Amino acid sequence: MYLIKKKIRGSKNPLLRYLVAAPLIWLMIVPIIIADIFVEIYHRVAFPIYGIHRVKRSEYIRVIDRGKLPYLSLGERVGCAYCGYVNGWLHYASTIAGRTENYFCHIAHLETRGYVPSEHEMSFVKYGDEAALKKRYFLHDLHYPKTIKHHE
Repeated sequence: MYLIKKKIRGSKNPLLRYLVAAPLIWLMIVPIIIADIFVEIYHRVAFPIYGIHRVKRSEYIRVIDRGKLPYLSLGERVGCAYCGYVNGWLHYASTIAGRTENYFCHIAHLETRGYVPSEHEMSFVKYGDEAALKKRYFLHDLHYPKTIKHHE
């Protein structure tokens, strides 16, 4: 049996990792918080207007659960809280965007090699299927009666 040596990725130099990469990771909190504010305003104002079901924030963002693990250092707990917020918020924002796209657009993207469709896009009509799209618009109007009609 041959042993396959795994190639180690990344720098072995911890100084390089912490002086270059760590500030870039931590600086991402600024645009995330700004985007969080704007997405939340949009979510709370537009969703009720269009009758779109709101997304429950607490189902996506977890900040303190990992911090309760007694074997983590303070730095690890802070890092876990950061990742829980950022990754949870990205999932939350993606769900809001998905519900928005599901409301306004019902057409799947053209299936090309390398494209990975989002989960909500799986229910969209196939690219180029006009009859299915018209049926979907009709069903959409039944589900959201207060909206502007999409028919010609």
